[in-house]
Amino acid sequence: MTKTKPIKASVGFKDAGDVVARANAVLGGLFTAKDDYAVPPIAEATLKVQTDALSAAMAAALDGGKKAIAERNRQKEVVIKSLRLLAHYAQENCKDDMTTFLKSGFQAVTINRTSAQPLSEWIRKIVPGKNSGQFLVSLVARSDAWAYQVRCAPVGPGGTPGTWIDEPVVNTKRPALVTGLTPGTTYAIQVRAITNSGYTDWTESITRICT
Repeated sequence: MTKTKPIKASVGFKDAGDVVARANAVLGGLFTAKDDYAVPPIAEATLKVQTDALSAAMAAALDGGKKAIAERNRQKEVVIKSLRLLAHYAQENCKDDMTTFLKSGFQAVTINRTSAQPLSEWIRKIVPGKNSGQFLVSLVARSDAWAYQVRCAPVGPGGTPGTWIDEPVVNTKRPALVTGLTPGTTYAIQVRAITNSGYTDWTESITRICT
């Protein structure tokens, strides 16, 4: 038997305008779907008053006054608090039916767990290290390899690599840390494996700018 995944309401808001838009959607949704949402924890009139107050505070804050901005932010939090209560209520009363949930005016949180594609057959990803002048290079494991080498070189005129910096890698569980690089410089990055038969060829270069 397949278990239905619980529906979660999205209650992350970018700004006050986003809060007003969601509140208006709920006013026109949840409070009109009385067969599905009979006893909301916040009255329709209360949310309407709060939303109108936030809209007025947003208009007053357009001149950039500190007091007006503070009032806008306060009113925004008032409406967000009400929306979170109503979102929880919609989640609990929609019976995990998306059609019923969407009647509330809320949007559902969507989670897309698509795996990031490797940069190449050998390199999974390249990101800056914790400190400036570093790369973290994550490798794709090879069944016949017992160790690896990562190397970086600054890319010179015409795309010709300069002096290579080598970094041995015992396994692929942790990314290889390449240090001693020059920030703002474009580097070519290559990998090769060490197998029972010896070294493989170096991979084609992937270029990245060091930060």
